[in-house]
Amino acid sequence: MMTHDWTIGELLSTSTAFWKGCTLQAAVRLGVFTAINNGRLSRDGMAEKLNADRRGTELLLDALAAMGLLVKDGNSYSNSEAALNFLSSTSGKYIGHIILHHHHILDGWAQLHDAVTSGRPVEMRSYGEDVERQSFLMGMFNLAMGIAPGLASQVNLAGRRRLLDLGGGPGTYAIHFCQANPDLAAVIYDRPTTEPFALETVAKFGLKDRIDFAAGNFNSDPITGGTYDVAWLSHILHSNSPKECQALIQKTTAAMEPGGLIMIHEFVLDNTRDSPEFPALFSLNMLINNEGGRSYSEEELRTMLKNAGARDIGRHPFRGPNDSAIIFGTI
Repeated sequence: MMTHDWTIGELLSTSTAFWKGCTLQAAVRLGVFTAINNGRLSRDGMAEKLNADRRGTELLLDALAAMGLLVKDGNSYSNSEAALNFLSSTSGKYIGHIILHHHHILDGWAQLHDAVTSGRPVEMRSYGEDVERQSFLMGMFNLAMGIAPGLASQVNLAGRRRLLDLGGGPGTYAIHFCQANPDLAAVIYDRPTTEPFALETVAKFGLKDRIDFAAGNFNSDPITGGTYDVAWLSHILHSNSPKECQALIQKTTAAMEPGGLIMIHEFVLDNTRDSPEFPALFSLNMLINNEGGRSYSEEELRTMLKNAGARDIGRHPFRGPNDSAIIFGTI
């Protein structure tokens, strides 16, 4: 358990932390960093580009400069190195999509007290189903692109032939596992609405002949595509209740060959479930958004694998951002 001697200043800073988040989200939504890109813009120049009020624009730009995301020189502004690398949509390292996803769920977090009281998801404003789906899928893709290349080199899949990327979205991990293992083929299993984006992404990496897509709802539909000798479940269990997680793991193992390797990649809590901080807070995000999901402890994930017939259960040394980890077992 983490302990901390809080001061009044830290409490107030935590209470107003959403100010910084909202400032960043507004700037990404308006396209501030992309508008500046490698150049400089004045207040009036930015207001004209954004079709925005001059006073509001100046206050936003000055706040971004105070946060160190913009550099102010006289009456003009340029991007900091981090803003240019990560917040301009012209960059290959752009993470604006996940920031927009955070913006889309902000209304839910403002109603956390209601979610705690009722134990149920809250009703949030809608920005449009297509807009929200795009920001989520692209956000997951951008985040996974920062993890998958290194992770694929750390996970030994030598001799494995067919990988199931369950709930794999655009297939980022399937792509990098296949790149790291020339004899490996994969199937991305996800909802039909994900298929166009997944197939387009796979094609961009030149892997159409080795990665297929199977459409379905993994909670209610059978897992198709034959049998697999390795399964990858990345960040899908946290959207499901413990009972649903157990059923999903058992459904996965039933689609695997004897000796198959199943890997669960999640934000993993300590067994006391009160640390680390991010997985604990992420459980509240699930409370706001769905009926039964939350972060799970290593002990809980090990038990689920054991109940599904897995053996040689362990934890991979990989440690990802926000305390993500891999719990694995052999079928």
